[in-house]
Amino acid sequence: MYPNNALSAWQLAIMAVVVVASLAAWLTLVLLADRQPRGTSAAVNARPPEEESAAVTHLPHSAPPSDKAAA
Repeated sequence: MYPNNALSAWQLAIMAVVVVASLAAWLTLVLLADRQPRGTSAAVNARPPEEESAAVTHLPHSAPPSDKAAA
């Protein structure tokens, strides 16, 4: 039916190169995204430590407990 439907060697080679290059690029991006920041620059060490969360409210120790909390 279709006598020349087989791919030539150079077409197969190009397909293999594209697949290998794509996998190498993907693996490189995954490994780069997984790296921990170095944190050794002066700008990183000069910053004050960040707060735990903006949503956390710390009450002063002298505040009496709320009556509604026991209910």
